[in-house]
Amino acid sequence: MSNPAVIDDDLREKLLSQPEVILDDQDMMRALIAANERSMGANIVDMRGIAMERLEARLDRLEETHRGVIAAAYENLAGMNIIHRAILRMLDASDFETFMKDLDGEVGQILRVDCVRLVLETVQDDANPAVRKLGDVLSTAEPGFIDTYLTQTRDTPRPVTLRQVQEPDVRIYGDNPFWVRSEACLRLDLGEGRLPGMLVLGAEDPHQFKPGQGTDLLGFFGGVFERAMRRWLS
Repeated sequence: MSNPAVIDDDLREKLLSQPEVILDDQDMMRALIAANERSMGANIVDMRGIAMERLEARLDRLEETHRGVIAAAYENLAGMNIIHRAILRMLDASDFETFMKDLDGEVGQILRVDCVRLVLETVQDDANPAVRKLGDVLSTAEPGFIDTYLTQTRDTPRPVTLRQVQEPDVRIYGDNPFWVRSEACLRLDLGEGRLPGMLVLGAEDPHQFKPGQGTDLLGFFGGVFERAMRRWLS
């Protein structure tokens, strides 16, 4: 039979005077509980120990959820700041040509996308001098193209469509130097009597835009953009 362990008198006095040192140390408490279970033998079920293990597991899950909620809140705040900055830069334009060119310039950089394209349905084509003057950011398509493009995998077009891209559509991206692997498509209501438009944000990262992500901020950006477009078109 082994002799019981002897604790140093000074250490014993310190622990008795400050018991919270042990209570606050999770590893120490686990070791004490494990020692207590061993002393009771294998045939005794320690209900208190089982309850403690379940409480610890529940606490770990709560802490993980708490960290996830905080991370999501920070991510949402960062996304909101990006959208606000992009809108303010977009509204700084003093003329329509600058407004359009900024989309694929500073506005796109703020949004952290590789390219921005505006698609307008019209009976004209890209050979129109007014269209060509605006560069690659603007492309035109026949009536009905936008809804067909947006409903590749569903029946009704949504205001915001997020998806991964296998083959970039040349009618939208043209000779774009970036290989677009994901895109956010914002359907635009340009006002009564006008055909719809579509703002496309393209990214090389295949995971930047994908189904299941939140679309509230992009929906807000699209709402501001279409109102700005109505003002310019009028």
